[in-house]
Amino acid sequence: MVQTIYVQPTRLFGLIGFPLSHSFSKKYFTGKFEREGLADCRYELFELPDPTQFPALLQREPNLVGLNVTIPHKQALFPYLNSLDESAEKVGAVNVIRVLPDGTTRGYNSDFYGFKKSLETWEAFQRRRPGRALILGDGGAARAVEAALRDLSIAYQIVSRRAGRGDLTYADLTPEIIKTHPLLINTTPLGTYPDVDTCPEIPYHLLTSQHLLYDLVYNPAETQFLREGKTRGAATHNGYRMLELQAERSWEIWTTPLLVRT
Repeated sequence: MVQTIYVQPTRLFGLIGFPLSHSFSKKYFTGKFEREGLADCRYELFELPDPTQFPALLQREPNLVGLNVTIPHKQALFPYLNSLDESAEKVGAVNVIRVLPDGTTRGYNSDFYGFKKSLETWEAFQRRRPGRALILGDGGAARAVEAALRDLSIAYQIVSRRAGRGDLTYADLTPEIIKTHPLLINTTPLGTYPDVDTCPEIPYHLLTSQHLLYDLVYNPAETQFLREGKTRGAATHNGYRMLELQAERSWEIWTTPLLVRT
């Protein structure tokens, strides 16, 4: 008698971007699948130097269920998606893609949720809720931060290296501006491993114990930006909790019944 063995098809998830030398997502989701006994799930890295390669990836990997998106494609993939969720429209960037059973794709943003939730639950933020913030950097990551601050009714100004790219340049940061904007958020990659000695060029000597410094960078756990603030008594927070929260929101997006999400 021949025994028939049913093999459940693999549900494939992954990360697209370029380059992908250091990936939080693969380690996080591989660990999650092992802990929760999700033997039919696999998470892979898909380096895409050019967003035009996205349709070919979908053709090549028919088991794809969901994707995370990182730099430099958070905005570049818009033309290749069939639809956008309200979260992606609000932020103006996509970092999660759901591949539907019919092969169509829908873009979402979980960075917004991850940053907002991690900020709201930060004890120092709750104790000294600031009314104004400086967003350091004007790239795709800054868009999710902007949307979250608007939701929290926190006024903000964007600081960039060149005039016209933001509201202020680093050279514009006067003692008055630093004093009246107690929340400083680094959305640039400065300080990320292996370039751990770099940090945004702000006047750190003006920081006090009344300031809160949030760095989206999570590797290393304490960047030069955070270290400079901590030395002067400022409260500090890195981006690891934001990554955990946005990853779990990604999982919800990929696995929530279609009737609810679409």
